[in-house]
Amino acid sequence: MGSPVTRRRFVQASAAAAATAALEPSALAPGAFAQRPDGPNVLLVIMDSLRADAVYEDWVRTPTMTSLARRGLRFTQVFPEAMPTVPARNTILTGRRQFPFRGWYDRDGLLDAPGWEAFDHVDRSLLATFRRAGYWTAYVTDNPFLGFAPPYGRFRHSVNRFVRTGGEIGGHQAASSVPRDILRHWIHPSYDTAKVRARVGKYLANSHPWEGPDHTFAGRVFRNALRELDVAAARRGPFALVVDTYEPHEPWTPPARFLDMYGEWHGPEPAQPRYGRADSWLFTPDARRRVIGRMRDLYAAEVTMTDWWLGHLIDRLHELNLERETVIALVADHGIALGEHGWTGKVQTALYPVLTRVPLILVHPQHRRAGRASDWFASTHDLAPTLLSMAGLRPPPGMTGVDLSRAFRGRKLPERDYAWGGYSDSFYIRSRNWMLWGYNRPGNFRLFDLHRDPGMNHNVAAGNRGMVDLLYGKLLERAGGRLPWYGGNG
Repeated sequence: MGSPVTRRRFVQASAAAAATAALEPSALAPGAFAQRPDGPNVLLVIMDSLRADAVYEDWVRTPTMTSLARRGLRFTQVFPEAMPTVPARNTILTGRRQFPFRGWYDRDGLLDAPGWEAFDHVDRSLLATFRRAGYWTAYVTDNPFLGFAPPYGRFRHSVNRFVRTGGEIGGHQAASSVPRDILRHWIHPSYDTAKVRARVGKYLANSHPWEGPDHTFAGRVFRNALRELDVAAARRGPFALVVDTYEPHEPWTPPARFLDMYGEWHGPEPAQPRYGRADSWLFTPDARRRVIGRMRDLYAAEVTMTDWWLGHLIDRLHELNLERETVIALVADHGIALGEHGWTGKVQTALYPVLTRVPLILVHPQHRRAGRASDWFASTHDLAPTLLSMAGLRPPPGMTGVDLSRAFRGRKLPERDYAWGGYSDSFYIRSRNWMLWGYNRPGNFRLFDLHRDPGMNHNVAAGNRGMVDLLYGKLLERAGGRLPWYGGNG
């Protein structure tokens, strides 16, 4: 897979694109990117639990994603309008807001939590629109819900090729097949329960990551994607390929070649975090310092490994001479807390930016706006209309997102004064100066003055009732009235 020569050429091309960004050509019509009468190809990569700071800051090694940012336009203030896993993907694939989750009820094969339902109007989804326009469409994933849950059957049959690999949560291999010493190595005593042993054991049994990168779930997904890319290229027509990897979702069990980049550790690994307050399972300050520090290392190594596999896919795009004929997009569904503000995991009552802010990078085939950044309030429902527009296609009725590709054509994005959305039974809304979240009931309000307290360390809701009422009113106005409440307690 991807030779060093190809990888160097990719990085060099990225640097050159950034250096010549000021020499952009005049604005083009949306479909005129590659001078192909049938429009450009589209490659959309979705990563699970990928924090924005893991891509945009330097505490994680992500050479491929960094190179994509140098070649493209990155959005730095992106807040998914619906979370977590399934609601976020529904938003990405439909271009429509999903929150608030009105009319929700538990569906077979999905979690019993608000927003966990397959999207309707499959015929008006992103990939269905591409397919009607003559594109060859494929979806490659190890997502256990989109890939296997019965409610997503119609979606799986709506694309030309749906390629899935299982085992991230389920799988046919029993946890008992994992050598005892290996299982114990990946479970820290501070969070060693029967449920954790079953979860981590099933994961290890169906992947064997200790045997090398090829045995990881990211490895399976990207190897499948490489094959689909080869098939798509051979068809000599435009394609829309979605690569949806569940990594770097926990448990974090990166092969040694990646974990060794982030320091030494002796003893069992905290591969599976508990969702909640850190002091509810790490009882002393020393334990929190050491174990959370190692969790950050494990997470970083998992991100680096996923980035490494993404590099192979980008390399293949270059080897096939498709770089100048392909729109590339990278996005995540949400982040994860790694000790910040005293939380670990993903919790609906702790909607800090480590959970609610994600990366979004768009690479134009002609490298327009290369290396630039935008702090416009983008969200996941903007992606579908953007990609369709970049292919010269009209979004179908119902897509409510904004076409972000206006920036490539020298056009200003419309005013969006607030980013808003929600997670399960909780909402958030933020402006440039304030952030508010709470229960849909309403209750549990948390208000932060982002100008005076950018780190969001002090809840000032009690002393600023007027601002709470203002922001909550803006949210209800945009959400169409009173929010549904299903009884979650986060």
